[in-house]
Amino acid sequence: MPRRVDLKHIPVRAPNPFAGWQQKVHVGLTTLFLSAAALACLNLWISNRFLGMRPWLDGLLLVSAAATSMAALCRQLPAQNVIFGSFLIGFCAGAVTAINGLAGVPFGPLEYQRDNIGQFIFYPLPWAIPVLWVVILLNARGVARLMLRSQRHTSNYGFRVMGLTVLLVVIFQLSLQPYATEIKQYWTWKPTKLPSSWYTTPWTNLLGCGVMTLLILLFVTPVLISKSPAPRPPAYHPLLVWELLNLQLLSGTFRQHLWGVSGLTLAQMIVIAALSWIGSRGRIREA
Repeated sequence: MPRRVDLKHIPVRAPNPFAGWQQKVHVGLTTLFLSAAALACLNLWISNRFLGMRPWLDGLLLVSAAATSMAALCRQLPAQNVIFGSFLIGFCAGAVTAINGLAGVPFGPLEYQRDNIGQFIFYPLPWAIPVLWVVILLNARGVARLMLRSQRHTSNYGFRVMGLTVLLVVIFQLSLQPYATEIKQYWTWKPTKLPSSWYTTPWTNLLGCGVMTLLILLFVTPVLISKSPAPRPPAYHPLLVWELLNLQLLSGTFRQHLWGVSGLTLAQMIVIAALSWIGSRGRIREA
């Protein structure tokens, strides 16, 4: 009689050599972003004795912010969804920015300063603009979802997230524009017929950014929706990136005595952090 062979100890699936890579990559990229944010913030205060106005430092901050944002989202969604969604954001934002550079709509007439903002993908589109929009939209949407987490299963939750994301982007623009024009000189706005402006930035920029954000969200939201019915723990990473980017803007505007922008930036940082904490700790309501 042949001997029976026990096969229970043999694994059905081969071990995955990439198991746990998301966590390691996420930690590494987040560490890089934190280091770049600290270095860039320090450089704003002691620029004459430290690194000066080095463009590579701003580029490192922007690229690391995009990378850590995508890595954090890959822990909730398939990597191909995150990559495709980020590509859609960058492509749409880049296309609209190029059109605006040629025609002056929908944001308003402006001119990018190559020496400060970096190389152009093609004229008039700097490489940093699509990456910047990926960072802004991914983290604004993440913060909006955190603030509305307790309403996840209520009706119109998706539309509320989209609306709040648009509002957050517009608020961020109020802090970003003076920083980019008055301090870093990334771009300059040309005069318009409007009777007033926000530190040389025409008010049409806020309207254009809001409309573009809404249109991009209509395309990208289906790709970034989690299909898992089980509730996940609160994701605070978008809030961390959002607050550190705003801290960079706050440091720069405060250093240059732009008190109105500094006060606005500080106020929105406090309010958004408080609302995010309240929303993340609330009990999830059913529809």
